[in-house]
Amino acid sequence: MQKSWSASYRPQRPVSLMKSLGILRRGLGDPTIRLTATEAWFAFTTVDGPATLHILKQQSDGAIQLEAWGLGGQWALDHAPNLLGADDDWTEFDEKLRAGVFPEIIVRARSENPDLVFPKTGRIFEHALGAILEQRVTGIEANYAWRWLIRHHGQPAPGPAPEGLRIFPTAHQLAQLRRWDWQAARVEGQRAETIRRFVQVAGALNWWADKDLDQVKPAAMAPGTLEAAMGSIPGIGPWTIAETLQRSHGSTDHISVGDFHLADFVGQVLTGRRITDHQMLELMAPFAPHRQRVIRLLGLSGEKKQSFGPRYAPLDHRQR
Repeated sequence: MQKSWSASYRPQRPVSLMKSLGILRRGLGDPTIRLTATEAWFAFTTVDGPATLHILKQQSDGAIQLEAWGLGGQWALDHAPNLLGADDDWTEFDEKLRAGVFPEIIVRARSENPDLVFPKTGRIFEHALGAILEQRVTGIEANYAWRWLIRHHGQPAPGPAPEGLRIFPTAHQLAQLRRWDWQAARVEGQRAETIRRFVQVAGALNWWADKDLDQVKPAAMAPGTLEAAMGSIPGIGPWTIAETLQRSHGSTDHISVGDFHLADFVGQVLTGRRITDHQMLELMAPFAPHRQRVIRLLGLSGEKKQSFGPRYAPLDHRQR
């Protein structure tokens, strides 16, 4: 039996596992996560090695039981409170809410979702790779590639984990992949090349993993920041950076500019019409540094974007 670490954590406010941790899951079939309303399993690589983390909500007293296994088990346990919003402070947002800064739909969504928190994983590599896989393709294609890489080149989660729970490949493992591997994963040459470039500098980027956002981003894309380092890699732009920092650092302000649906959704809900990315940034500017909070609450508001025109069809990249 592998060594395990355990602890009990009591959040300062209610935490919904589904609403808060769902952003970390890439499709319902993500092999790295199992998630329900009362329980979560995570498998990932830490600086100390592979780890499995189990989170279990106690319905009686609100406490959360934590247990971890693997060489990185202690690291996983120590950082588990950040997954549950320990570093996520809504005080300023709620003060602005009471002052009438936000539109009524945000006021309503916040009152209906007081258990939403922003998780902070401290893991840059896997979130950036997941975002790269999602560039310019459908969710079906991206999720297929994510699952294929994990099932063929990842490793089983340590400890008594649920069957099929696995860890995303390491940078070293991905560096060994050949063109036919990427074709089998349905990843075309451009995304595969971006991943190869990212893998080469992944170790250096991890220096920022335990830094606070004010250190990572003193000014947008300023020299010597994680944003600038990621942005210097060809194939990585603002969308990929935002998608990464929303997860690795629990960013409450980064917006996924360039997303296929986001600007239209935000524009339709807040203005009644579709808008461009530039117009979305102008519309969201008064809500900084809480723009991503607004986006997440809009997503939980129940509003839906109207669909017009044909769907973006998946492509088969295996012959490319």
